[in-house]
Amino acid sequence: MGWTTPSTCFPSEPWTRVPSEVGEGLTDPRAVYAERETEALRSADRWRARFDNLARLRMGVGLALITAIVAYLIAPGAQMPLIAVSVALIVIFIMLVVRHIGVRRKEIWEREMALVALEARHRRLRRWEEFTYATPEPPPHHPYADDLDVFGHASLHVLLGTTCTRPGSDMLTDWLLAPASADIVRQRQNAVRELTDAIEFRDELQAMGRIAGPVEPKQLQGLLEWAESPAWLLPKLAPAWLAIVLPVLLIAMAVLHIFAVVPYLWIVPLVGAVGVTRRYTRRIHDDFARTSSGDSGLRRYHSLVAHIAGGRFEDPLLAELRESLTRSGEAPESPAEALKRLFRLVELSNIRYNPQVHYVWNLATLWDIHVLMRLELWKNRHGAALRGWMTALGRIDALSALAGLAHAHPDWAFPEIVNAQPVGQPHELPRLEARGLGHPLLAPEIAVRNDISLGPPGSLLLVTGSNMSGKSTLLRAIGANVVLAGAGGPVCAEKMALPVVDLHSSMRIRDSLEEGISYFMAELGRLKAVCDAASRTNDRPVLYLLDEILQGTNTAERQIAARRILRHLLDQRAIGAVTTHDLTLADAEDLKERAVLVHFRESLEAREGGPPIEFDYKLRPGLATSTNALRLMEIMGLALPEED
Repeated sequence: MGWTTPSTCFPSEPWTRVPSEVGEGLTDPRAVYAERETEALRSADRWRARFDNLARLRMGVGLALITAIVAYLIAPGAQMPLIAVSVALIVIFIMLVVRHIGVRRKEIWEREMALVALEARHRRLRRWEEFTYATPEPPPHHPYADDLDVFGHASLHVLLGTTCTRPGSDMLTDWLLAPASADIVRQRQNAVRELTDAIEFRDELQAMGRIAGPVEPKQLQGLLEWAESPAWLLPKLAPAWLAIVLPVLLIAMAVLHIFAVVPYLWIVPLVGAVGVTRRYTRRIHDDFARTSSGDSGLRRYHSLVAHIAGGRFEDPLLAELRESLTRSGEAPESPAEALKRLFRLVELSNIRYNPQVHYVWNLATLWDIHVLMRLELWKNRHGAALRGWMTALGRIDALSALAGLAHAHPDWAFPEIVNAQPVGQPHELPRLEARGLGHPLLAPEIAVRNDISLGPPGSLLLVTGSNMSGKSTLLRAIGANVVLAGAGGPVCAEKMALPVVDLHSSMRIRDSLEEGISYFMAELGRLKAVCDAASRTNDRPVLYLLDEILQGTNTAERQIAARRILRHLLDQRAIGAVTTHDLTLADAEDLKERAVLVHFRESLEAREGGPPIEFDYKLRPGLATSTNALRLMEIMGLALPEED
């Protein structure tokens, strides 16, 4: 595998960084990130020193220029030499200004590269407090997003939050919310494997996106809608001719008026220009509004496209995506060049934000018509391809985010995606097997790993244990890793095999005073969704994760209802795991033969200077034999007297 980031990919970007060897030979991701951050900061400091030196030099040249001008005014005998000196100083000053801007951009580039490395370390150590940006809100009634912390402060989306484009962020969100087919997952895995070691490529892509700035969904959507809509001004002959004839006549008549040849005839083309602008301005500005990026990072997307087009990839998926960003059909210019030209045209339309200047200039030249006609020419040539470019950009961006996760955790594995349907071999039944599975949102140094086996269909994993022992965390660990697997990324496990599943959970139940929904009714709604999913004919096996099933009602009814729900799920051949405090579930005649019993335990021995209760979070076979509710009450200061 190889990749390149040649400076020719960014002809207009002075901040392009030459690929370095920083990090090569290091195996600890933390050491790699620390070294890359240090090297980038050193480079930024060097550029800052150059910036300061240029600032002092500019000041000196400016003072020299002022001195030359003053000398010209007070020494009439040396005018010609002083004029020559002044012109030379002006040229030097302009050159220094251009160089000054370039050096400043290079400093910004290096500091962004340092921030990329720093944030990678924060993610590796799970320092969630260092990340303040908002993630998408979980879709309402999604089968698992809220339960498994897909979004939010400490979430999978933040853990994978290296996407640098709006299409990439949106695509990663979609991947986390719905698993792909087995073939697509395998394709993504292969692409992610190649990108894992391409740290320079990934970091530069992320830094470019940070410099470009954020893009709101409506900005991108507005641009795509405009690009895919038919041109309306270009086919009209009248505006095209009037945009040429009226400005020429206006200027000619104005000149003739100045020389008193034909006075006041310029009013005729002026009135015509007023009529044309009143006729077309509103609709033209509606199109401008859909194309305008304003302060949006869309205007720099051409740099990201050029960066990808300049790479070399061996993986078929990456090579295909790169190829789609290299050529633009029969057009002579590349997608990067086309995007750059598009936003140069968009910037020409932004004169309308200066109403006084725009009004006069537009009347004199019919500027808006000229700009929109060139935008529509661009649309006719590239408009149909724009969505495909954004999709390809987003896919590589999302794959790079998954690759960053794989690079940060070299001990994680890419799961094996097995057949979901039996083909004559027992091991090909829909099962989930994992060795050394941990929660991906916990810091690697503290995450406790366990071996997990779910399936075959018609069985369930029944997890028991006391409060705080790790039951809910186990379910979330299973679910979060299944989500990562369905997206095509690595999982927090030594080894994992599973089919692509239809994942459902009922864990984080919330009542709603506004909607008049009690806790119990909310839980019933979640459980019904799980049961309905299991009942539907589906090519994918249903995987369910139920935490403390039906704890919102009395004990007698809970036991009856829980057995009915679990029996239904077993009969529908779903696979899953259930946590409970109700040990009687394990004794139910219709469940105990089909339930695999596992438990967590705690240590309550008194230790000098240590906690009164400890958990090892290690999963063990069998039913839990201890409880700790009363002990926890004592720890919290609720050691109330017993009843008489």
